[in-house]
Amino acid sequence: MRHTLYATALLLSVAQLTYGQDTPSAYADATYQYSDNVLNGTARFRGIGGNHAALGGDASNLFGNPAGLGFYNRSEFSISPSFNGANNRSSFLGSQTTGSQGNVSIGQLSVIFAGRDNGPDNRRFRRSSFGISYSQALNFQDYYNAIGQNNNRNSSILQTYVNSANSAGYTGAALNDLYDFNTNQADNAAAAAYQLYLIDPTATGANTSGPPYSRADANTAKLQQATISRSGASSQWTLAYAGNFDDKLYIGGSLGITRLRFNSTFMFTETPINGSSFNNYSQTNTLTATGTGINATLGIIYKIAPEVQIGATVVSPTFSSVRELFQQSLAASPRDPNIINPSNGPTPPSSVAVVTSNDDFPYSMQTPFRATGGATVFLGKAGFLTATAEYVGYGGMRARTTAFNDVQLNNQFRNDVRQEVQATYKSVVNLRAGAEFRAGIARIRAGVGYLPSAYVFDLDRVPRADRSKLLVSAGLGVRNERFFADLSGSYLTYSSGFTPYSLPSDANTPTVLTNNRGTNVTLSVGTFF
Repeated sequence: MRHTLYATALLLSVAQLTYGQDTPSAYADATYQYSDNVLNGTARFRGIGGNHAALGGDASNLFGNPAGLGFYNRSEFSISPSFNGANNRSSFLGSQTTGSQGNVSIGQLSVIFAGRDNGPDNRRFRRSSFGISYSQALNFQDYYNAIGQNNNRNSSILQTYVNSANSAGYTGAALNDLYDFNTNQADNAAAAAYQLYLIDPTATGANTSGPPYSRADANTAKLQQATISRSGASSQWTLAYAGNFDDKLYIGGSLGITRLRFNSTFMFTETPINGSSFNNYSQTNTLTATGTGINATLGIIYKIAPEVQIGATVVSPTFSSVRELFQQSLAASPRDPNIINPSNGPTPPSSVAVVTSNDDFPYSMQTPFRATGGATVFLGKAGFLTATAEYVGYGGMRARTTAFNDVQLNNQFRNDVRQEVQATYKSVVNLRAGAEFRAGIARIRAGVGYLPSAYVFDLDRVPRADRSKLLVSAGLGVRNERFFADLSGSYLTYSSGFTPYSLPSDANTPTVLTNNRGTNVTLSVGTFF
């Protein structure tokens, strides 16, 4: 199995990021990360908290409730540039640091063609509308920066390499065999650490050098720094069609083609304080994931009365093919002259790449089934109030692969991921509410969302924290017969944690706890034609 960086931490939960192997939890976490839809759409619908279920007449209906296209009686073009920012505060070994990052992207680009009104002579089917859009379902922009002094002499990332070498019973010669001196590549992190002189055998001899291994600067405190940077997006092209029956019943469907781009880099650096062997050493893990998928949505909106309407959608899982490319490297800056120019061994390289056969890994992924229901109450010409409840069946997430030559291994992969998903995740109901108030051509909006944690339990190594997410949003807009412009801002907050490396004793495994804070500003402009 290959070395991986999976970011349960990156998807804002808990992961062992430094040297973990392919595990069912890694793929369960990845599927969850690529499914965690918080807020998308136009600035209008973002401003009211993402309430798509029981509202129509907005480009967000293309990838929200497609039945809402049935409200259009004229065609529309719109575009929504969007800024996403992260400003996270991390607590690590008694110290607090912040990490910030942001980017600008296109949140949505849509064109909607309204059909001809059939008029009062054919009231059962008044009109239909068709639309096509590009939208970002998820923006992965995020950054973590955690720095602290670890005074626990038993806690070091080097101990993970020591434990790996000891458990495998590697001799020094065996670790050399796992390293290619021509390409400067090692088959695992223990072999890379051995070539960098970060770990050394205790038993010595021409043919018997080997375990137990020791680590450099073992009796010093360490200044430790963990950084995580990620980027990319999950986007979707959507084709949608809706019909209007008697201006009372609206039915629509859509087909979505998704594109996944995800990039993450995790770097962990240790600096021995008053150490004699090394100035510092580090491990860097990089993960790139790309994929394509397909999903379908069916929606309905019904006017109970002129001032009250209800709506519902069912969204199929997205079935995607994904390819992940993983890279890992270890680097060291020696201080000891005997390491820089050893008398009884080769001069160490400055860094070593860890390369395995499964660093390029394809698999297929199934995201959760979703269903929403909501209601809207209109306040005459003064605006409206709306609310939505969304069921997300995280327990139905799946991952499969045909990467292994052995059918039994492929089946075991699928079954293990399913068991891990069911043991780790549960179905949730997300709640949202919003309002819009009107005065002439002006609009003012506000929204709130509560997204409960999908985790069955908190992992033991992270103190209990509320992983539920709170979303608040607001917006302004103007609209006339030919043109509209809307501006929205949203703020998302929740807690997360991760372990930069894992040791058998919880007391020796440090934890980063983070207060995650994400912001979004979206501008939507459009014209009717």
